Amino acid sequence: MPRTHASLPRLFVDPDLAAGAEIILNKEQSLYLAAVLRKSVGDEVVVFNGRDGAWLARLTADSKKSVALEPVEQIAPQTPRLDLWYGFAPLKTERLDYVVQKATEMGVGTMQPVLTRFTQVGRVKHDKLVANAIEAAEQCEVLNVPVVAPEITLDHLLDRWPEDHAGRRLVFADEGEPSSSALATLQSLAGERVGLLVGPEGGFSDAERERLRGLDFVVPISLGPRILRADTAAVAALALIQASIGDWR
Repeated sequence: MPRTHASLPRLFVDPDLAAGAEIILNKEQSLYLAAVLRKSVGDEVVVFNGRDGAWLARLTADSKKSVALEPVEQIAPQTPRLDLWYGFAPLKTERLDYVVQKATEMGVGTMQPVLTRFTQVGRVKHDKLVANAIEAAEQCEVLNVPVVAPEITLDHLLDRWPEDHAGRRLVFADEGEPSSSALATLQSLAGERVGLLVGPEGGFSDAERERLRGLDFVVPISLGPRILRADTAAVAALALIQASIGDWR
């Protein structure tokens, strides 16, 4: 998106965007604009919905309960849907929020909580993950909000992978992999669709690692000689993927 509008608030909305349409914001967004930012009729914001690009819009009503917007012009075309899949073992609240936000910033198209033997959190609040992804997209001028898939067990994910992710290779951060060049390994996957799997704080169990390494669609990589926290490992691995075979090239 052009940086000429970087100073304006950005909001993710559900309705279709077109010149002259009326967008009625929900109560939370209305309160944010009218009460927190003190925006009033005639002020401008940027809105996006993940389908129609980014639009400059003006407030046509400024009630704290219901702000109305009118899209004026498209200021950035819609970017293509991102293909990178990211699976992660859920972490405790603050670090889970961090992982979702950073994955959105790093260009993940779909993210999915994966329950493993040593996962610290048994249940995931799906709505909160979605809200965190939207907030990160708003702050970082991302026009595609990642899809947040329902949580799944590792065994079920691997059982269904050839059917649900046909042709996609699954890269997994393996702390037991000899410390070799992850870049060289990833570059060998150039042109292929890939996904990334990062385990929990306690790592994958021996049985999980054995199963992963025995599957022909799985590619283990090392993230270096030091043990990384799960949230650090996620950012490091995503950066390697995007720099070597992704959209950072």
